[in-house]
Amino acid sequence: MSDLCCGPEDSHAPEGAAAAETEAPQRLWQVREIQFAGIAGLLLLAGFVCGWAGWEPGRIGGQLAAAAVGGWTFVPGTLTALVRGRIGVGTLMTIALAGSLVLGQFAEAAMLAFLFSISEALEDYSISRTRRGLRALLALVPDQVRVLRDGRETTIAPTALRVGDHMLVRAGDRLASDGTVRTGRSTMDNSAITGESVPVEAGPGDEVFAGAINGTGVLTVQATATVEDNSLAKVVRVVADAQQRKGNRQRLADRIARPLVPAVLVLAALVAGIGELLGDPVTWIERALVVLVAAAPCAMAISVPVTVIAAVGAASRFGVLVKGGAALEALGAVRTVALDKTGTLTRNTPAVTEIVPAPDLTAERVLAVAAALEARSEHPLAAAILAAAPEPVPADEVTTVPGAGLEGAVDGAAARLGKPGWIDPGPLAEDVARLQETGTTVAVIEHDHVVLGLIGIRDELRPEAPETVTELRADGLGVAMLTGDNARTAAALATQAGIADVHAELRPTDKAALVERLRERGAVAMVGDGVNDAPALATADVGIAMGAMGSDVAIDTADVALMGTDLRHLPQAVRHARRARGIMLQNIGLSAAIVLTLVPLAAFGILGLATVVFIHELAEVFVIGNGVRAGRLRPLRGSTAPEPLTLQRIPATEADTEDGCACCAPNTEPAAQQITMQLSPPRNT
Repeated sequence: MSDLCCGPEDSHAPEGAAAAETEAPQRLWQVREIQFAGIAGLLLLAGFVCGWAGWEPGRIGGQLAAAAVGGWTFVPGTLTALVRGRIGVGTLMTIALAGSLVLGQFAEAAMLAFLFSISEALEDYSISRTRRGLRALLALVPDQVRVLRDGRETTIAPTALRVGDHMLVRAGDRLASDGTVRTGRSTMDNSAITGESVPVEAGPGDEVFAGAINGTGVLTVQATATVEDNSLAKVVRVVADAQQRKGNRQRLADRIARPLVPAVLVLAALVAGIGELLGDPVTWIERALVVLVAAAPCAMAISVPVTVIAAVGAASRFGVLVKGGAALEALGAVRTVALDKTGTLTRNTPAVTEIVPAPDLTAERVLAVAAALEARSEHPLAAAILAAAPEPVPADEVTTVPGAGLEGAVDGAAARLGKPGWIDPGPLAEDVARLQETGTTVAVIEHDHVVLGLIGIRDELRPEAPETVTELRADGLGVAMLTGDNARTAAALATQAGIADVHAELRPTDKAALVERLRERGAVAMVGDGVNDAPALATADVGIAMGAMGSDVAIDTADVALMGTDLRHLPQAVRHARRARGIMLQNIGLSAAIVLTLVPLAAFGILGLATVVFIHELAEVFVIGNGVRAGRLRPLRGSTAPEPLTLQRIPATEADTEDGCACCAPNTEPAAQQITMQLSPPRNT
């Protein structure tokens, strides 16, 4: 850690974050530097005792030994960096240590080595603690997986799981990888991944994700990904990478710290040169060594990284994936939140609520033409229509008209399906108005240039949406709703949610343009599904994807991803980012103030080496502790932080299994196993 400010090339950390997580010390006394510092402290104390007793050789020997043991924690790494042509904080400390020894100030040298080794250890340990969120995610994978191969049940290691394997998931088991349920019904607890405490139903055809806990039923799940490539592994990789991405505050700290190290060397040389002019070189060389330590940007170098790592890791434990320091800072600076309607404010489970046929036509005919056009569409409204007509005959030559609807050929004649503004509903205009005033989305169906009828589709508002909007406003944020739906439907849903700023009938490019206009008021966060809102998400200062678990596109494209579907995580994430941003500013300000205060006091001989080292390292400890505070994240009201799984034995006669005793069988308890995967280096040292 002693050369942290020198850049990523200095890293001597393990090559993968997974390796670092496996080897990270669990207790402070297990940190190697703390062990060395403890020995150095005892030797230093022994030296002082010998000096008090009048045994001079013992005093000198104890202090030299303390300097050697404490210096071993940073001097070798510093020399290695110097060979590679890089200098850093460790360089300043090494020069000060060597200079003190040359001048015979053994006590000061020992104190410097002792205190700096402690600060090194605290930095390592604090970084390790803030990364425990990654270890918790990795531990969600069981150490064994039951699979059905050739009609027989066998137990394999998770790394041996192949795509297409059928996993047998019993009550209380954690899923080893993503998959699709083939047989059985149960509830899945995704709280450790999404931060949402309410279990979700799972049955044939439903997607389930790695790390989820099965409820009381037995499921057969066909694996759709290996453990190295499943959604949980991707989240771990993104979090590990995000903890290294620098935001403006960290770049500011780097811009100050990087040139400061060589500048300090020049300043120390000038201070020493004054001694030659004044005829007292020894005194001024001593002051120059103190200046080296006083101006070392130790606290500044660590102040922002530890905050980012702590904040990003904490957010991931509650299902909020923040992709780096830049995203964290931008989220903390947001002034307006733009919410997409479909899938964000609403449940994204639209259903056909009413079919209004034109005179002399049947609802079945209207639905048949609509289903033919929507047969191959992936739009959420298409799913609602196809659910009402499960066996459609696909139309020919279907094309999408962005922001309007679909057109194609049905039974050899032209057909269209779209919004009333694109297709004139004719005599059904009053029905269109009636449906829209209730918050229902209306699709007009036309065949052979004749309007066949209307289909009303309603997507219910999320129950937590009004509470979320209220919280955002209470935090001083502006809230706007963006939708491609018609103005009447949008206004009805916005009223239910408590949103006054409504923008309807927008195409994807219109949403992006509107976000650009909203940015004139301040930073804007756009919340959408991560796919259909791509232009708006990219235009906003912060793009936030909703319900991103299992969506590679959402995780890859968004700056922030809400893994679950509980909208209350949005204000929680904003408050968390604001707090972290404030801590970054506090740390940078304190670090700069310490340097500006100590340097003149050291240059004029007011403070000695031991005092400056003590103050400097005390400030660094404070900065680290302050940064670690960013790792505290309160759970949502009405929910709790994910708790470790507590297995319960179920009587064999009551067990919902094929063999009657799955829950009581030996070797069935899921155990934590950390999977080795190639990740970004966990930190720069």
